[in-house]
Amino acid sequence: MNMRNRGIPAAALVVVVSAVIGGVFGRLAATEDRVMTRYRIYVAALASVERDYAEVVDPAQVIYGSIDGMLRTLDPHSTFFDPKSFAQMQERQKGNYYGIGITIQQQLNGDVMVTSLFEGTPAYRVGIRRNDVIAKVGNESAKGWTTEDVVKRIKGPNKGSTVAIGIRRPGVDSIIDLIVPRDEIHIVSVRTAFLIAPGIGYVRLQDFIDTTETELKASLKKLTAAGMTRLILDLRENPGGELNQAIAVSNTFLKRGQPIVSMKGRIPQSVGNFVAEKDGDYPSLPLVVLVNRDSASASEIVSGAMQDHDRGLIVGETTFGKALVQSVFLIQEEAGLALTTAYYRTPSGRIIQRPWDATFDEYLTYGLRDQTSRPHPESELRYTDAGRKVYGGGGIEPDHFLPGPVDGFNPSLFSRALYARSAFINFAGHFIKAGDTSPAAAKSVARYKVAPGWQVTDAMVADLKQDLLALRYKIDEAAFAADVPFYKAMIRFEVDADLFGMEEARRNLTVVDPQAQKALGYFDEAQKLLELKKGK
Repeated sequence: MNMRNRGIPAAALVVVVSAVIGGVFGRLAATEDRVMTRYRIYVAALASVERDYAEVVDPAQVIYGSIDGMLRTLDPHSTFFDPKSFAQMQERQKGNYYGIGITIQQQLNGDVMVTSLFEGTPAYRVGIRRNDVIAKVGNESAKGWTTEDVVKRIKGPNKGSTVAIGIRRPGVDSIIDLIVPRDEIHIVSVRTAFLIAPGIGYVRLQDFIDTTETELKASLKKLTAAGMTRLILDLRENPGGELNQAIAVSNTFLKRGQPIVSMKGRIPQSVGNFVAEKDGDYPSLPLVVLVNRDSASASEIVSGAMQDHDRGLIVGETTFGKALVQSVFLIQEEAGLALTTAYYRTPSGRIIQRPWDATFDEYLTYGLRDQTSRPHPESELRYTDAGRKVYGGGGIEPDHFLPGPVDGFNPSLFSRALYARSAFINFAGHFIKAGDTSPAAAKSVARYKVAPGWQVTDAMVADLKQDLLALRYKIDEAAFAADVPFYKAMIRFEVDADLFGMEEARRNLTVVDPQAQKALGYFDEAQKLLELKKGK
């Protein structure tokens, strides 16, 4: 289980989740003599803290904090992993474990809450919902537990073993007791793949893990059999992941020998040029790539390669601009270090990495601000294969800019705050599936019972508003009225995700998603890109 906060932009989470792109495990080299002098100063300072500080300190906490502080003098993405977080990072990259399939997070009041579930997992099947609080595991109360305490007790070494969990659900007076079997939890990066319109496939990549290429090819094969002749590849809010998977995904749409990405650093291992090693399976499929301000790292490698080779039309917002090579080193006591060792460039030579400010605050909050056009010095100018102008120095700029930071919508700041605070996820807890007889549903006090194909009504939106007022939200009446279509889309999406699965949720959302709907109109231009390239 990995901890995740819906309120933090996906790109900001790159600091922890996506700092492993291009991961290369190794041992640190012997420290040079000049460093040893400074090392002795550090050891003396540490000894003084342990000996003389006003309170007893945890040496591990002090040392880990000092390492983190050291890295913060370098760049926003070099990261230290203590043994627990390093093990979690490795598990995330591996993509599977024995558990029940939930993501949890500790709240300010100390409760450990379920923030998301993996579809089809044991937790999903027994009816655990987002916002459920883990009240007990077995006969032990979970009061005062950390997320690590919960993880340790829920996970197990054996598939098929069971764990007894008691959950506390908003609106339900008593604890809901459940017996949940453990299973191998496969973390997937392609959770949705369907025909968004006749002949037009839609595939959304959540991130880049070690199974991404396999999942993508299986999805494309399925869609081709269903009649796909054009494709929307959705990389919005994709924070990145493994370099080799970004290369493999790009290769799927390119021909042998075409450059994909290059990297350059100080050490020999951080210099390299990566090209398509074989002809891709879909080198001439008309392609539109959706990106937004939270598309980062590996997402930018793929979108940059598609743009530079005139292979696909990029639609959406300027991407985050994170293109540092992170080499992951295993250091002592099972701790790890993700250290920036190089920078990436697109095939045309564009720098993807966006400059950062001294404190990183402006850099990391990029996704919270509306985008504005910026001037481009001539030094950033590059050309695609067919001679189109493109610019580097700060993310991948789309061929067609369409603001849409929240699932393709561009709502008011008030409504974005509601989204960030999980208001729509909370409201989805008032819905249950019609005919659901599970133990969790039996104790539900849900207001609505819905079946596939249901619609959000004005009365439901009015109920949402009353809930917000009851929670003492100060309603911006003008913003609320203007954003009703957004509210309806988010309510349906979150309820569908809870009750009917992510593919059903995304399928219904794309019908009203402004960016996705606009992308459908760009395939003639995407086709002309392919012809333009051939006629160069």
